[in-house]
Amino acid sequence: MLGSTHGTLTTDSRRARVIACGEQPAPAVHGRPAATDDLDVSGRPLYAGVPDLDRFFRPECVAVVGASDAEGRPNTGITSQLLAWAERVGARLHPVHPTRESVFGIPCVAAVGDLPEQVDLAVLLVSDPLPVIEELAESKVKFAVAFASGFAETGAEGAAAQARLAAAVGRSGLRLLGPNTNLNAFERFREDLDGPAIALITQSGHQGRPVFTMQELGVRLSHWAPTGNEADLETADFISYFAEQPEVGAIACYVEGLKDGRSFLLAADRAARRGVPVVAVKVGRTETGARTAASHTGKLTGADDVVDAAMRQYGVIRVDGLDELQDTAALLARARPSAADGVVVYSISGGTGAHFSDLATEAGLSLPRLSPGKQAELHEWIPEYLDVSNPVDNGGHPVGDWRGRKIIDAILADPEVGVLICPITGPFPPMSDKLALDLVAAAEETDKLVCVVWGSPVGTEAAYRETLLGSSRVATFRTFANCITAVRAYLEHGRFAASYRSPFDEAPRTSSPSFRKAQALMRPGQRLSEHAAKQLLRAYGIRVPREQLVTSAAASVRAAGLVGYPVVMKASGAQLAHKTELGLVKIGLTSASQVRDAYRELTDIARYEEVPLDGVLVCQMVEPGVEMVVGVTQDALFGPTVTVGLGGVLVEVLRDSAVRVPPFGEEQARSMFDELRGRALLDGVRGRPPADLDALVEVVLRVQRMALELDGELSELDINPLMVLPRGQGAVALDALAVCR
Repeated sequence: MLGSTHGTLTTDSRRARVIACGEQPAPAVHGRPAATDDLDVSGRPLYAGVPDLDRFFRPECVAVVGASDAEGRPNTGITSQLLAWAERVGARLHPVHPTRESVFGIPCVAAVGDLPEQVDLAVLLVSDPLPVIEELAESKVKFAVAFASGFAETGAEGAAAQARLAAAVGRSGLRLLGPNTNLNAFERFREDLDGPAIALITQSGHQGRPVFTMQELGVRLSHWAPTGNEADLETADFISYFAEQPEVGAIACYVEGLKDGRSFLLAADRAARRGVPVVAVKVGRTETGARTAASHTGKLTGADDVVDAAMRQYGVIRVDGLDELQDTAALLARARPSAADGVVVYSISGGTGAHFSDLATEAGLSLPRLSPGKQAELHEWIPEYLDVSNPVDNGGHPVGDWRGRKIIDAILADPEVGVLICPITGPFPPMSDKLALDLVAAAEETDKLVCVVWGSPVGTEAAYRETLLGSSRVATFRTFANCITAVRAYLEHGRFAASYRSPFDEAPRTSSPSFRKAQALMRPGQRLSEHAAKQLLRAYGIRVPREQLVTSAAASVRAAGLVGYPVVMKASGAQLAHKTELGLVKIGLTSASQVRDAYRELTDIARYEEVPLDGVLVCQMVEPGVEMVVGVTQDALFGPTVTVGLGGVLVEVLRDSAVRVPPFGEEQARSMFDELRGRALLDGVRGRPPADLDALVEVVLRVQRMALELDGELSELDINPLMVLPRGQGAVALDALAVCR
């Protein structure tokens, strides 16, 4: 459940494989033929089954089951609000109640089936929605909303009740929002605001309030989907729908638990294809728990690391606080694509500029030094003794007259500048008011992003409330941190969108010959020995050392002669996860006598430790390189995941790793290396040559294919160490562990 209080479910690994392999059954998207870019490489629809939510948000006919106008009853207030909402959206509302003749003067019927017209949306104001579902199905109602609580959020008994409700909904053909949801979808949205809007999705309704109230600051909202327990409709459904709405500029989400990992990735992919940013608060940053298993790989990442990686792969911007959610979503919804990555900090005060620049640089923003020619131009209006290289310090007085606008226009004209940020730490009307007016005027005439940080704690000043908030082109913030977070997300998403290629377009669609070879090696419910695990790697074309498995001292000597001295000897057995700790590895053996002695010692240790062996491996010595670990683990939400990290005996101490959720392409595989703290080792340090990154990428992609094709059969894979040799020499899997399901 990954920290959810709403009882969401986890994915089925078979479903993960089906989606990855493109086995999509239905022929339509949103009830219409799929667009060309909705098809996978086989020409089949990629987003089959996504509901058309037009009739949910804009129904023609609404039934309120359990409607009331009795004074003091909770349902009365809800019915009243729904009446007002129906009038705003132009829907006909019918109250339904078994004992009332009318509600608020509107004739009431005893059951939905008694209504004279087709119902698009039924709102269920009943404590137990389950008995009503069949009635709604018979009447062919399209959507229903269940406010009732007491389901999966309450524990095992409630989870069982929710499962029964979900099953009934699945049989009915209607789509259900909830249970444990609220009236947020039926709020009053301001219709006097222009520009791209934010569409909001929340599992906890109250957590969406700060975003919703941004309308009072001039930020447009178009939809609010309070998904509650997600017995049926889930976050992914609404992301997919909102990504296609022309008025939506960004999607803001508050997520407590994802119902289905692969559905979420498909939804994020859909938004990425359409260039619609998704910003999310995902709670539940937990430590590695039950997923940790025998392999090194399983100890390297926790469930939250996988969520993080999955979101990054598909361009979902993860933020931590609701204030960051507000500001980042607002900026991404309204800003035009970035013309350049360069950020210039422009301020009245040198101290303010230096402070902000330090924080921005620390966060990874690029603050390019302005050219000598541009600095000379700025010094036409700014005194020579002030630094204008970036940050630009105007000294204060130039902003109060005609020079202020000249300075701003000159900065924005620089082709290396994509963002101008002006931190105003406090209102000083002779300067700050004129500066705000000039920034707004300049923003209207440029495609570049203009940001202002208004630092006053009061927030009632006319320069802030009227000038800055009155502009749809200036992005206004109240804190340095939120401005930097939002600008970084804006620039990163711009780069992501410009180069995005859907991994679902490139995912393997059919099983490879390697799959059939590998299947024959699998032993359900068992851990494979190193020798068997290496055979699995060979089946997928991953290079392993020359080696032979022997069962006698004499055979070990013959094997060493065939493999070639010097050799490594290792005990091999299905129960041996980590051999080094038991002294079951001997390296650098150069003679027959050493090999015979090593064989006897290894088998003696195994007998003493009571570890059964299938033999002793006599292996080729491989030249030193960079030791890496590459592995597969099963995530409860997303299914198979691939991990890369620094390997060797200290792998669990260093814990330097990166994870991706298949399917992913070569670019994502390479980007994993950039997330490692030890990335420099791959580039060559202290005179050592650069490692063969191409070979490492190839291993990662082959492991990914193995993870996808053997999903359901392979529980874990751990290649450690994978010796990455100098450039052009390849990579060799020196040891491997595999666990079958």
